[in-house]
Amino acid sequence: MQSSGHMRENLQGSLYMVIAMAGFAVNDSIVKSLGGILNLGQTLMLRGMFATAMIFVLARLFGQWRSPRVLVMPRVLQRVSGEMLATVCFITALFNMPIGNATAILQALPLALTAAAALFLGEPVGKRRLAAILIGFAGVMVIIRPGMEGFTIYSILALIAVGACVVRDLTTRILPRDIPGLMITFSTSLAVTLMGAAIIPFQGWNPVGATELAKVAAASIFLIIGYYFVIAAMRIGDIGFVSPFRYAVLIFAMVIGFFAFGEHPDLLTLAGSAIIVATGIYTLYRERVVHRQSITPPPNRS
Repeated sequence: MQSSGHMRENLQGSLYMVIAMAGFAVNDSIVKSLGGILNLGQTLMLRGMFATAMIFVLARLFGQWRSPRVLVMPRVLQRVSGEMLATVCFITALFNMPIGNATAILQALPLALTAAAALFLGEPVGKRRLAAILIGFAGVMVIIRPGMEGFTIYSILALIAVGACVVRDLTTRILPRDIPGLMITFSTSLAVTLMGAAIIPFQGWNPVGATELAKVAAASIFLIIGYYFVIAAMRIGDIGFVSPFRYAVLIFAMVIGFFAFGEHPDLLTLAGSAIIVATGIYTLYRERVVHRQSITPPPNRS
């Protein structure tokens, strides 16, 4: 039987996921605009320095700071490793392909994550929920219309990022609940910052002006939003319910692409987006139906 508390957690988790995807989409668009000016190492380090400093202040302010020993816990290091691999692969792909395509490939994640949660965590995934995820992924495929001519090494890097995100999110699920979300966010941001610093000697240093620093600072704010709320989403509710709301990032990316980069979605892109939105609405509808059935007493047959 599904309690009202469980339903509330699922709905709360889905809202957190949508907020996280909005944060990541804005961050990605800012990072992409810096692609011809800053290299990968500079982008990761400078953005990470702003983000890590802000997260530290927020963790102190809200009483979520813990001993630095938390940063070297095996599970935390496992999550950080997944985040680092996903970040370097995805940003490299983002610098070298359209933002909509890179974002769309990453939308294999809800399907992969739901399957992994069922396989490794034993989470139940009903037939209707799985069907909604598959249909949503079909909508993604309608948008990107994959073909061998468009499948490059950068597409492969985006797929590697998907696998790394699965490791990251499953690890988030099993982290001890007494580790605050901002502390996990801090560990992630710090690790990505150090990785960026390690890459710089191999790529050199490009001049950085006030405009670039302002963009990096803005990107770091939206990155924090994405980091924090995706952690919060993965720690409550069912992964199979919450994960499909990652598809929202594709809608955000399309809107940003239209206004910021002059990208005009065609009819198939709009059709695929409609499919994605419809599956999200259906998932919410099914949650309400299941909840209503669970609290309705069986009919008296005496």
